[in-house]
Amino acid sequence: MDWEYVQEIIPRFVQAAQMTLKLSAWGVGGSLLLGVLVALAISYRVRVLQGLARGYVELSRNTPLLIQLFFLYYGLPKIGIHWDGFVCGVIALTFLGGSYMAEALRAGLEAVPHGQVESATAIGLTKVQVLRYVVLPQALAIALPALTANALFLVKETSVINAVSVAELLFVTKDIIGTDYMTNEALFMLLASYLVLLLPLSALAAWVEKRMRRAEYGRA
Repeated sequence: MDWEYVQEIIPRFVQAAQMTLKLSAWGVGGSLLLGVLVALAISYRVRVLQGLARGYVELSRNTPLLIQLFFLYYGLPKIGIHWDGFVCGVIALTFLGGSYMAEALRAGLEAVPHGQVESATAIGLTKVQVLRYVVLPQALAIALPALTANALFLVKETSVINAVSVAELLFVTKDIIGTDYMTNEALFMLLASYLVLLLPLSALAAWVEKRMRRAEYGRA
């Protein structure tokens, strides 16, 4: 292991980690928003939208991210739609993650006791107010462990985006191996970079889940 070379390539991995975080932030944020909309369409049986939402979930969960990414990057230009690798990566992560977020949120929505909805309606809240102030907060709390697991999953899935020449962590690692043949050093930095990114996120997710569980029983 050439530690001097490791120190030399640290700035490249810092830049790659920033790109990975940028992809992750957009992908997780987009998938959460899409997941909420899909979960509501399915749980509340919105006419027409329910069928489309179920079809989307099945398509998204049963096709690999790499295939979705190639369709966006190589397929759409055939019909005149051109997006760069970063945009295609964000859309692909959102498309994949949205289905997993939707299923987690749907389970949370269905776990909220119906009696609470009836009580909120009885005191004069509108359907939108019931959803906003009663149902969604509880559904999010229930679904939180699955949502955080899905978020971490999407961060790791950003490694697939290297296939369309986005300079995230795996792309930089492969570039170093291909040009300088420093395989051990590059793989060491790849492992270290993912640990630096994911361990704090995992710890934060565990802390939030713990706080939510305590609040549920009135101890926070």
